[in-house]
Amino acid sequence: MRVILHVDLDAFFPSVEVREHPELKGKPVVVGADPKEGKGRGVVSSASYEARKYGVRSALPISRAWKLCPNCVYLRPHFDLYIKASNAIMKILKNHADRFEQGGIDEAYLDISSRVKDFDEAGEFAEKLMEEVLDKEKLTCSIGVAPNKMVAKIASDYKKPYGLTVVKEEDVKGFLFPLKVGKIPGVGPKTDRRLKEMKIETVSDLATLNPEAMTRQFGVWGAKLHEYANGIDFSEVVEGYETKSIGREVTFEHDVDDEELILNVLDELAEDVHKEVIDCGLQFKTITIKVRYQHFDTHTRAKSLLFPTNDLVILRNNAKRLIAPYLRRNKKIRLIGLRVSTFVHR
Repeated sequence: MRVILHVDLDAFFPSVEVREHPELKGKPVVVGADPKEGKGRGVVSSASYEARKYGVRSALPISRAWKLCPNCVYLRPHFDLYIKASNAIMKILKNHADRFEQGGIDEAYLDISSRVKDFDEAGEFAEKLMEEVLDKEKLTCSIGVAPNKMVAKIASDYKKPYGLTVVKEEDVKGFLFPLKVGKIPGVGPKTDRRLKEMKIETVSDLATLNPEAMTRQFGVWGAKLHEYANGIDFSEVVEGYETKSIGREVTFEHDVDDEELILNVLDELAEDVHKEVIDCGLQFKTITIKVRYQHFDTHTRAKSLLFPTNDLVILRNNAKRLIAPYLRRNKKIRLIGLRVSTFVHR
């Protein structure tokens, strides 16, 4: 019997801000770029659940967020606070796991197979873990308990915030099958659209499809998706975590071809990426830009520097050089992104 927990911190950035400033409790809080009274060019990094009721979500243009909720509390990110809070919580979680794998600043997998005798006991274990995080760090998390990592990840998102979902081995298909196929990890908007073109709307639709049809459409990834839809995932909880990349992207409210506007937004993305790089104590060697046109064809372009750096000017200038060829194709742009990787510690 394998028992895997996926722990997901609830609206992490805004929650840390509310913890540091209790007067914000109950208010809609948005962490991201300065909205500048609806004229800001950056994006939303994260939104509290109160803000999400207005339709504000991660990666939304900050100008759009302002239109949806001008009365939200808008804050610039404080990555130093988030990293400190994350480290403290991950230490708590690691102490309760046979094996521990951090999946990002706000999520982790725990293998607790030797610590519980069945899934009922695992649910009690997870509940105590949620209470310990809340008691010691004054932050909430949601936990999914399942026989594998993939199902646990879906389960942790099932009852947010501060929710616990236990999926026993015999209940896996009953839990997965009614869900929209987009709930499967790795199914992004592009894959979701292709699946819908194949008349696949739910996980059940995908699970009952001939796996060879999925392989013809998506190659090896198609076979893996079919396994996921049937609740099959043999991947192990892998010890150790290292930041692989730091990035931001924004989807424009309307497709754009205004070069000045696009470059201004790219500057904002560079500032956000740079701030997190500094707060993590890192230097990068690889810079990657991403461009998605109005008809969803997507391109990436990268450059590796000769030396590691954390210089904002170098990041901005190289990002602009990388994106320049994509601005002169007489096509409107739907999304741009910026990412840095190949890190060394300062």
